[in-house]
Amino acid sequence: MEVKFKDVSYAYNNNTQLKNQVLKDLSFEVKSNKITGFIGPNGCGKTTIIELINGLILPTSGEVIVGDVILQNKKRPKNINELRSNVGLVYQNPEVQFFCKTVRKEIEFALKNFNYKTEEKEKRISDALKMVGLDDGYLERSPFKLSKGEQRKVAIALILAFNPKIIIMDEPTMGLDASSRKHLIKLIKMMKIRYDKTIILVTTDTDMLHGVADYIYIVNEGRIARAGDKYEIFSDSNILKQYRIKCPKIVEFSNLVETKKGIKIGYRDDISDLMKDVYRYVK
Repeated sequence: MEVKFKDVSYAYNNNTQLKNQVLKDLSFEVKSNKITGFIGPNGCGKTTIIELINGLILPTSGEVIVGDVILQNKKRPKNINELRSNVGLVYQNPEVQFFCKTVRKEIEFALKNFNYKTEEKEKRISDALKMVGLDDGYLERSPFKLSKGEQRKVAIALILAFNPKIIIMDEPTMGLDASSRKHLIKLIKMMKIRYDKTIILVTTDTDMLHGVADYIYIVNEGRIARAGDKYEIFSDSNILKQYRIKCPKIVEFSNLVETKKGIKIGYRDDISDLMKDVYRYVK
């Protein structure tokens, strides 16, 4: 499912003295079955973009098109529930998504809320937890008493349970330990390759984004400042410095080897491939 922004602007407290223009004439596309990343400094408008995609807010001007649903100013579409069932949003602070007493009830509510029909509800709930690395022992636990990392996993499981076509994650690796982070990266790749999901990631974790993203938008002061595949974006140190974006460690290492040793390793996605190149040059 594709997402298109056509000349989209958004202002909080529009038509008042407290007006805050957050987005300005944005036009871009998120391709189906791809992993798209949005990066940029705090307050640049990234969160507003994903709230518009999910229909939580409507644009001040322009159009947001998600599949067959068109979102315009003051025109909430009749098929808004169709949009919500097709777009799963995992918030930066996952605890805001919880209000049930147990993890089981949370996932059951997600299935019921989006009219997800399945004769194997218990299996669906269990499978969603397993996909994020949690077992059935979490089903009767309170989501409010879990660690931040566990809460994030449960929040992702809620989304996976009702099987949306688009999955949006806001800072998905925040609060995860190294093992959980690695598992999440594998899960994100699997959702794209095996399940044909369209995935949107808003994050400051450039190491994670470098490993999974197909295309990247840099957002700055409410506009799309740069756009390109991850090779174009992360290989240009001037762009990263200009927009205060951290260089992925694997790219930083490759650049350092070229600068200090005069060896051009090349651009690598995976640390294993990088190590093979290093070994080859050492030999």
